Amino acid sequence: MKRPLLIALLAILPAVVSLRAATDDEVEARRTALELAGAFSNDGFKLRDGVWQGSLELGKAKLIQVNLYSGNEYWFSLAGAGKARKVGVSIYDETGKVVQSEPHQEGLTAAAGFSPEASGPYFVRVELLEGEPAAFCLVYSFK
Repeated sequence: MKRPLLIALLAILPAVVSLRAATDDEVEARRTALELAGAFSNDGFKLRDGVWQGSLELGKAKLIQVNLYSGNEYWFSLAGAGKARKVGVSIYDETGKVVQSEPHQEGLTAAAGFSPEASGPYFVRVELLEGEPAAFCLVYSFK
């Protein structure tokens, strides 16, 4: 095998290896999160491109960093699937202080809405509150 071809194959191998099909639970979590976020679109919120997916375990919250802008309003919509019974979402500023938000909680879905006073990095905490390890999906909307 010629060296340039070998180098090209080695360069794309990580991308090929990381590809995998979504599980049924991941698909369900995404569908439910998008459905919840759709309710906010009725109030003029636009869905932000991109989603965060993974798995949650009791006592092992995940933090997701987002850059937000003052003057905008945001809703973070979270859904769990599978053996999850209750999920939660909360928002923190860059110093780690929880920010006051408007909560929504309904079993496998949760949402937090707020308008930041200052632009900058924020952290969204997603966690499994009840149930066994399960898939989750987080999306957010803004206006």
